[in-house]
Order: sequence, then structure tokens, then C-alpha cells
Amino acid sequence: MAEVVVTRGTACGGSCGSCEACVFENEIKTEARNIISAFPGQKVLLETESRKFYKAAFMVYILPFIFFFIGYAVASALGAAEGICMLVSALAFIAGIAYMVYRGRRQKEEEQIKFSIISLLDE
Repeated sequence: MAEVVVTRGTACGGSCGSCEACVFENEIKTEARNIISAFPGQKVLLETESRKFYKAAFMVYILPFIFFFIGYAVASALGAAEGICMLVSALAFIAGIAYMVYRGRRQKEEEQIKFSIISLLDE
């Protein structure tokens, strides 16, 4: 196993102080299987299982909105007023986020996304 540092890009390319995106941590440390015996300091290409990555992205970005729309649809189908429908959909959205956090914590304990170093990049 090797510890790798992944640098996230910003919308402004990391040189714009006005967007304030650059003030956040833009380096992530993770472990990766070193199947090509890369040495410290080398730039490498990482690979992961797409299924696990897309599942995590779905849980974070899509699932809370599905809860939101289902909450609104159920409240509307039951004949609730517009304000109640909005409240129910907001509560369902929060429930979706809570479920995502719960599943994320369980997933950390069960099975994390695993990375592998598959090739060296030109410097």
C-alpha cells in the first residue's frame, strides 16, 4: 500500500482569490495499492471500481433530491396545501441527507472505495 495525495482542481484553476474556493483544502490523502511499485514523489494514475464510485456519488448528490420529490408527491396526493407540500418535501430532503450520512458511516466501517496505482504520469 502507498499513501497518495490527490489534488482537486478548482473552477478558477487555483489562481483566483475572489471566488474563495481556493481557501479550502484542495489535497486529499488516501491509500492505494501500489501494483506498479511507484516510488515516493512520482506522479501516478489511480484507478477505482466505477460501481462503488458512482454509488457514492448517487448517495451524495441524487438520493436527497429523490426523497424531496417523493415527499412533495406524497403530500400533494394526500391533498395537502402548497405550503404543507413544501414543508413535507423539505423534511423529506433532510431525511434523505440523514440517510446518506448514516449509510456513509456504515460504508466506512464495511467497505471503502479502494484505489490502485496503475501507471506513472509524465512530470
